[in-house]
Amino acid sequence: MQINQISANADGFKSASEVLRKGELVAFPTETVYGLGGDARNDLAVARIFAAKGRPRFNPLIVHVNSISAVQKLVEWPEQADILAQAFWPGPLTLVLPLKPGSGLSPLVTADLPTLAVRVPAHPVAQSLLAAFDGPVAAPSANPSGRISPTTAAHVMAGLSGRISAVLDGGPCEVGVESTILGLADAPTLLRPGGLPVEALEAALHGPVARHSSDDPLTAPGQMASHYAPDARVRLNAAETRKDEVLLGFGPVEADLNLSPAGDLTEAAANLFHHLHALDAMDAAGIAVSPIPEHGLGRAINDRLRRAAAPRP
Repeated sequence: MQINQISANADGFKSASEVLRKGELVAFPTETVYGLGGDARNDLAVARIFAAKGRPRFNPLIVHVNSISAVQKLVEWPEQADILAQAFWPGPLTLVLPLKPGSGLSPLVTADLPTLAVRVPAHPVAQSLLAAFDGPVAAPSANPSGRISPTTAAHVMAGLSGRISAVLDGGPCEVGVESTILGLADAPTLLRPGGLPVEALEAALHGPVARHSSDDPLTAPGQMASHYAPDARVRLNAAETRKDEVLLGFGPVEADLNLSPAGDLTEAAANLFHHLHALDAMDAAGIAVSPIPEHGLGRAINDRLRRAAAPRP
């Protein structure tokens, strides 16, 4: 199956939505990374997402819709959800909420959990596709499971060639790391750091957000210990390179590629996966990574890097 590269225009949105209605898969850009979309109500389409990615069936998916009102048809809606949605949607925030009975979603989407991960993306191409399709789209990152997430259409085509029908090309993703995931089934809990800093969530909620422990059961996407991994081994907090390593720098350091010479975490997040793809293509045995501050978007960057450096299954 050759991937059909679709332009981001009115004809392209119509064509991509027709592919989704047939139960086939379309990769599309969000402000975070490219997602691999399938009709969230269609068991076969959702099964095809897992098959194309080689993703474990126990790992739930995020459902994307184009409005808060569409989200409210799928999940229970507490006051805290409304506060956060009004503040941060459309945007790089995923909420995990109790699934409503009769939602019509495939049980494969939630991995049979009683909760649903859902968000309203801000990218205009994603918004236009969702409006044209007029339904919920399950969409994990458009890459083979466990590998580096895609931030361009070229990344998608390199990773999923022969496995999906189409990619809607909307250029590079602006944020560059996946959405922040917050659980609201109980007390607000950070399930995955991402493109929205936890400090912003705590400010909106006027209180602290609990943290998910690695010992807790998997309840949201992006919690696998090994994830986002290049072929090369990854070594963190490196002051210098070793033999056969290339350096992914941060701040004023000499490096093969630098996430942000100015030490800007927003710039670093936007460059993270693109730079990992580029360094991996150099065929070095290892990628050394400069220290990254553990605050703001640095939490999301370090989360992705720790999972990239974890022992492979």
